[in-house]
Amino acid sequence: MTAKSNAMTIIFLLISCLLSGCVGDEIQDEKDGTLVIAFEVQADYENIDENPQILADYLSEKMNYDVTLYSVSSEGAMIEALRFGNADVAIMDGGSAWVGWQQYDLEVLGADQKSDGRTYYEAHAWVRADSEMAEAHLDDNRYTDPFALLSGKTSCHTGWLKSAGMLMPMGYLIGLGYANVIGDPNDIETLRNTVFSYFSEDSSIPDSGTPYYGYSGALKCLSEGAGDVAFAKDSTVDSYCNNEDPSENEEWCLEIDEYVPLPAFGRSPSHPVMYNPEIMDVSTMELLTDSLVGMSDDTEGAKILENILNTGGIVKTNAQDHLGSYSTMISNIPGISAYYSDKYDINGTVSPTVDTIRLAFEVKSDYENIDENPQLLADYLSEKLGISVEIYPVTSEGAIIEALRFGTADLAFMDGGAAWVGWKEYGLAAMAADQKSDGRTYYEAHAWVRADSEMANAHLDGEASTDPFALLSGKTSCHTGWLKSAGMLLPLGYLIGNEYAEVIGDENDISSLRDTIHNYFSENSSIPDSGTPYYGYSGALKCLSEG
Repeated sequence: MTAKSNAMTIIFLLISCLLSGCVGDEIQDEKDGTLVIAFEVQADYENIDENPQILADYLSEKMNYDVTLYSVSSEGAMIEALRFGNADVAIMDGGSAWVGWQQYDLEVLGADQKSDGRTYYEAHAWVRADSEMAEAHLDDNRYTDPFALLSGKTSCHTGWLKSAGMLMPMGYLIGLGYANVIGDPNDIETLRNTVFSYFSEDSSIPDSGTPYYGYSGALKCLSEGAGDVAFAKDSTVDSYCNNEDPSENEEWCLEIDEYVPLPAFGRSPSHPVMYNPEIMDVSTMELLTDSLVGMSDDTEGAKILENILNTGGIVKTNAQDHLGSYSTMISNIPGISAYYSDKYDINGTVSPTVDTIRLAFEVKSDYENIDENPQLLADYLSEKLGISVEIYPVTSEGAIIEALRFGTADLAFMDGGAAWVGWKEYGLAAMAADQKSDGRTYYEAHAWVRADSEMANAHLDGEASTDPFALLSGKTSCHTGWLKSAGMLLPLGYLIGNEYAEVIGDENDISSLRDTIHNYFSENSSIPDSGTPYYGYSGALKCLSEG
């Protein structure tokens, strides 16, 4: 081989080795993808183990991704970063996560665990064991409603706009029609008036640093008799009043069996791991989820969870499972979306989350007056909401309830009796009520008597000991018709509930009501059929007037 050939061979080998080394380095350093974590990064960390860069480095190794941090200054900035693709993932609190999910279609891939392993705590109304609310809750009678008995009581909240102490219970009470929104439904300050209206002007909405602030403060408020109900989480009583070492209990604690929790309002979620499904692909989401969930099984990962994320572990979940119960409550709060948008400094408008609303309505086969056609209502709502609104025709109030129960309709107008059945038996909720000609959303049911009757004398004599309702026993009653609301159901419900009248017959058979009427009043009592002289309101009054 010539010198020239040897030189060329050596040069070729050197170049080959150089290129091989370069290629080898590229293969060694090549990552499978990139991931950006939005995080509120501090300017300096006194404890180096709390630096989130450690989390990024850990995930980079586990996923073989180039993982970097995107520094943000607020939860709102996290939402914006996920919305516009500046970051792929963020861990945030339940309130901001709810906004991201409801308004911007962000999703949840995991949630951190609390000390007991749960990813939530339950919000309860705590009452004294000797209260009428506790009695109604524990009597195994589905028709004695402890939440209805909260009206007019003095409530103890943990603070203004606190989750378990205010937002969740008030969202529950408003959503199920117990409490009416008092004021502008788009102003969060309306909630204060709503609290005072449904409960009492003396209700406690404490500021930070005052004696009844926080979970311990709300329970102290109840324990000391300053309030009738405390809104707190499921572990509150045990945390302050049921420690293994009694000396650790608060001095104001009552005996543990003197506290009774009413059924939970819902679940307040732990911190979820949020991402934008329109930007992050499924394979990356699944790889990240597996890496985060597996951290608790790894010594290094467990240390990072504790020091940086303040949790013992992360579990796999989704937005509906993790935030659904919370959302049901929070969305009923007046002005809550605007409040959170301002709090998190988010720009954007609320948009509907459904494409179509189906309105159940008893539709006639033909309308002589075209202005009475419910399609006009559907068209109006469609224009205002910017989505399709369809009429779902039904033939009865019962069919309306069935349509709402099974999801074939989303909304319906119905009378009070049917609405009550839907609420009590099937968990339907009221969102609004129509007004009568005088602006009220109700009318009052009365027993009308002749001015010269002993019942009138007992009512007007100013004596508390003379009871006009007791004097109704044995009298001939005039009802508007069978199972009419003001003419039968309300008065008999009152008389039975207050133990004036005794139920005669099977308590589970509606026909027993007729025997109850004839037993308490008279065999001659009027329960007219439609079309007879004493039917309806005019008929009942005619019955009284004609003696």
